[in-house]
Amino acid sequence: MPHRIALILMAAGDSTRFCASTNLSLKKQWLRVGDKPLWQKVAEDLSALYPFAQTFITASAADVLYMEQVSPFPVIKGGDTRAQSLRNALECVDAEFVFVSDVARWCVDAAVCERLLACLANPDFACAVPFVSVPDTTFYQDRYLVREDLKLIQTPQLSRTQILRDALSAGDFSDESSAIHALGKRIDFVRGSARLSKLTLGEDLHDMRLSPPNRESFCASGFDVHAFEEGKPMVLGGVSIESKLGFKAHSDGDVALHALSDAILGAMCAGDIGQWFPDTSEEFRGADSKQLLAQIHAYARSVGFEVRYVDLTIMAQIPKIAPYKRQIQESIAVLLSLPISRVSIKATTTESLGFIGRKEGVAVSANATLGYIQWDRILHNEERL
Repeated sequence: MPHRIALILMAAGDSTRFCASTNLSLKKQWLRVGDKPLWQKVAEDLSALYPFAQTFITASAADVLYMEQVSPFPVIKGGDTRAQSLRNALECVDAEFVFVSDVARWCVDAAVCERLLACLANPDFACAVPFVSVPDTTFYQDRYLVREDLKLIQTPQLSRTQILRDALSAGDFSDESSAIHALGKRIDFVRGSARLSKLTLGEDLHDMRLSPPNRESFCASGFDVHAFEEGKPMVLGGVSIESKLGFKAHSDGDVALHALSDAILGAMCAGDIGQWFPDTSEEFRGADSKQLLAQIHAYARSVGFEVRYVDLTIMAQIPKIAPYKRQIQESIAVLLSLPISRVSIKATTTESLGFIGRKEGVAVSANATLGYIQWDRILHNEERL
């Protein structure tokens, strides 16, 4: 009968070094491999090796709500450090043992996992870790080290759950083994693998055989309505409109950018603008909708999406939209880093019918087409997105 083991995959990092080295805002855990983000591929590959009793993915505070929407596994909000993220996840573990790995070690090695699991036969088992030897001469603080004595520690690591909890209660550590070693417990070392090298910088992608992202497109619509309000400036599509009326709204009421924001969020299955910027929050009172859209666009890119095309239909009896269509087109193109040929702006009246025809407000229907950022272009020195 298999041991009761929980799997925790650490994916709550901010990918600062990876993003800086690629000129991409795309975080490495969100690199698409086919149609799956890297964290999902790693979790599924590990799950195929052992019948884990529980599986958890840690996510940053910025990612947790979105990951919860798209993850087939339970998601745990991470902390400011790896150790804090792991402590948070361990609160949900009820298995006797826990298998911890990092999404950055994307390549799963079945032989290494088998060697780790074999250590559970030790009656005083506390923690087992894979390592690789240091092949080069090593110099540290004015002296040469005996390289045969050095071990480069890798993940995944297997630990007794309660011992790991106790070890991490003492403070932050870089990995499980260092925390458990500080507690005075024995560490079992098993032979690791060069295949477990970490994905840290963009140049590391050259040495990895990850399948490129799918080239499929994702389309969604957004729709928004705002009534008029006297004495408030009117902003539409990020452009100031000459009018005695503005829009009644918690923010600046830019109905065009609100509809477009919802279309982008819909295409990536990330909720709606009301969830992101609730009208019950004073933080967003009078907010500039250009900044709200910019935040949504930046987030979409950080989790692997690019906006490829947008199409808006503005329904208004007043004001006249035709004189502003080009300005709105240019404004949105700048906000989404698109050529104007990929931003379509249309306008129509409702032939004096309904609330629009009665000149009570404006409605906008928006459509957005998104696709995965084709990160594999980096490998061929092609366009950096």
